[in-house]
Amino acid sequence: MTGRASGITGGSRAAFWAVLAAPALWMVLFFVVPLAVIWGYSFGHTQGLTQVVVTGTLANYARVFDPVYLMIFGKSLVYAALTTAICLIIGFPYALVITFAGPRAKIALLLAIMLPFWTNLLVRTYALMAVMRTEGWINDGFAMVGLGPFEMLHTNFAVIVGLVYVHLPFIVLPLFSTLDRLDRSLIEASLDLGAGHLRTMFQVVIPVVWPGIVSAVLLCFIPALGSYLTPDLLGGPDSQMIASVIERQFKRANDWPFGAALSFMLMYLTLAAMAWRALAERRSTARAAA
Repeated sequence: MTGRASGITGGSRAAFWAVLAAPALWMVLFFVVPLAVIWGYSFGHTQGLTQVVVTGTLANYARVFDPVYLMIFGKSLVYAALTTAICLIIGFPYALVITFAGPRAKIALLLAIMLPFWTNLLVRTYALMAVMRTEGWINDGFAMVGLGPFEMLHTNFAVIVGLVYVHLPFIVLPLFSTLDRLDRSLIEASLDLGAGHLRTMFQVVIPVVWPGIVSAVLLCFIPALGSYLTPDLLGGPDSQMIASVIERQFKRANDWPFGAALSFMLMYLTLAAMAWRALAERRSTARAAA
């Protein structure tokens, strides 16, 4: 019996490694290795036009703390935070409506939020430009009531609108997945005990689904922080985010080491946000267990 059990275990391990080998090789070759190369570049300097020499210098990271780049980092954080907040304000009620909708309405509401994923981001961004430009549909509507035209395109307002439009599904879908698993008897019990709908929402629903809310916030905040195309096309000279600066270092300035340092500073911020999320979840679990 022991030999048979060990044989089954050995077969399971072999099957596990056989399944894991291909994706692990892919991740190492096309994710870990390129990332390690760029990380190494962040400790070097450019020699000539194309050669990067890795010397172990920290000058590129020290340059990141120049007030100019810190201001752009700060602006990127503000844009990402504002985008996430607006997406949460819009997305949470929408996810709640999907959760309690009937079968047909649920499918229609999910399709409405998922359809943008089926269209290329560049096409969606150009569509926003057509809507928000001076001769666009919004200003045409204002002109019909004697208002406008208003300058919306190439402004901070246009950047926020574009970021919310692009990242709203990143909030709605995880929230719907979390709310759909919510034990509805908790809501019924709260209402039966005399709590109103708002009190039930803030004291029952939100605390129960809080881990899902945190995950949805991170799923929205992280890609919004690194957005490049939306602010580049919809924003003006004062609307650039850190991804645009990174692009210029790699393409126009040909300063790959500094671009790599900026990229990894962005990654360090992302890792810090994920660590905060893990710590908050651990504390929440510890309080629940106590």
